[in-house]
Amino acid sequence: MAEYGFNTLAVHAGAQPDPATGARATPIYQTTAFVFEDADHAAALFNLQVFGNVYTRLMNPTNAVLEEKVAALENGRAGLACASGHAAQLLTFHTLMSPGDEIVSARQLYGGSINQFNQSFAKFDWRVKWADTTNPDSFKPLITDRTKAIYAESIANPGGLITDIEALAKIAHDAGVPLIIDNTLASPYLIRPIEWGADIVLHSATKFLGGHGNSMAGVIVDGGKFDWGSGKFPTLSEPNPSYHGMRMWETFGDMAFAITTRVFALRDLGPALSPMNAFLVLTGTETLPLRMQRHCDNAMIVAKWLKANPKVEWVNYAGLPDNASYKLHQKYCPKGAGSVFTFGLKGGYEAGIKLVNSVKLFSHVANIGDTRSLIIHPASTTHRQLSDEDRAKAGAGNDVVRLSIGIEDTADIIADLEQALA
Repeated sequence: MAEYGFNTLAVHAGAQPDPATGARATPIYQTTAFVFEDADHAAALFNLQVFGNVYTRLMNPTNAVLEEKVAALENGRAGLACASGHAAQLLTFHTLMSPGDEIVSARQLYGGSINQFNQSFAKFDWRVKWADTTNPDSFKPLITDRTKAIYAESIANPGGLITDIEALAKIAHDAGVPLIIDNTLASPYLIRPIEWGADIVLHSATKFLGGHGNSMAGVIVDGGKFDWGSGKFPTLSEPNPSYHGMRMWETFGDMAFAITTRVFALRDLGPALSPMNAFLVLTGTETLPLRMQRHCDNAMIVAKWLKANPKVEWVNYAGLPDNASYKLHQKYCPKGAGSVFTFGLKGGYEAGIKLVNSVKLFSHVANIGDTRSLIIHPASTTHRQLSDEDRAKAGAGNDVVRLSIGIEDTADIIADLEQALA
């Protein structure tokens, strides 16, 4: 459906009337398994000779619509849905990495991702080196023969920093490795990383894609342009005994990464997305462009109000002209700088905690991307496992308050912050 515009794709991509019943909304195929036509059909499915449904841990018709829709919105080749954003990261690196291999990652990441990379990935002997998103050249000296990917967020959580995707793509491709971009905060409405050179795009679809805070989901999008045949990625390029010596890159070409991640990583690690959650996220994606524009418009108004408030020390929102990311905002996401940003109160750590305890309209939750306005103090919650130094490097210092601005009336949002600050 590439010939259609973004708003049309958000509603229609991947979705057709149900052939059995004529249902216009995508049905929830709440089943674990699917009946084979005969023994030959079953064998062909298991040999990857034909595409089709076998078992919901691997694929499901409801999930397939979500996969196709998000891939279309990202202008990618193929998608893979899974249980969460963290699951999307795990599956992606499981396909790319072997023990002793390395990732070069931006250090400006969601705190849970920092923990996953530093702690859980270490159990696989996958190693991470941390670079600075504000200085793309800082990635170069960290790349070695064991590097398998460069990783960053398009808009960093929690600080709202915008990544120079084009610059990182050149660095990654010069080194012969893919650029992986977490596009959760931007969504494809604001930024399409593949069009700027990214090879793999990840989403916590729990956030803006679903948009209503009611379902956990993750999505991986394969850009379809990376050459996996260098020998640096043996799971993709070398004969695999699971499928009688099949070479995935040779067999599946520009869909090789998405298919390999499904039939190896998702098959064996198992973080499958439930069809019910896929249905809920699908419902949310239909209104993505409407919600994201309102999120951005509201965030700009609130950021300007906070910047003028005498109790506020600083505001970090890329949409403000004096922000360090303003030029990157104009280049990559001129429709808006996102819904999530941070600010600091003059009273520091204690003032931040008092603020989150005093709001009424805002919800104090560890989530973003909801229709509702959300607030959190990262140093005491999402980033509390990190040292003071690492929190500061991640953009979550002790004085930081993170907002995810919802789609309510801005007058009510501001009034709630005003009474809480008072």
